[in-house]
Amino acid sequence: MFSLLRRGPGRLTPQQAHQRTSDGKAVLLDVRETPEWQAGHAPGALHLPLSRLTAGASLPASAQGRPVVAICRSGHRSRQAAKLLAGRGIEAADVTGGMTAWAREGLPVTGRGGGSGVIA
Repeated sequence: MFSLLRRGPGRLTPQQAHQRTSDGKAVLLDVRETPEWQAGHAPGALHLPLSRLTAGASLPASAQGRPVVAICRSGHRSRQAAKLLAGRGIEAADVTGGMTAWAREGLPVTGRGGGSGVIA
């Protein structure tokens, strides 16, 4: 799925990430901290802060055994997460520009209670 993975974690545009995760081929993993997640995230994304991931936390059960697309606010933390996951043998990529680029491209962002969200 991620052809660049042979050389390390791949990078996807927000549109590519949306396509690959909305059709179920991969899981979108938001690695921002909880207040950022609650303010606004991609519908259907799973949440696991980078701080927990670097401390050794496992992926959520629904993400295990599936390719992972990591996303954060700007792309820095998600790049770290993708490298960490690839080091664990997980097929991983990150979203260039993060949720900021995701929202800028008009992709959906949901907040608490399923309402419209913002990028914090």
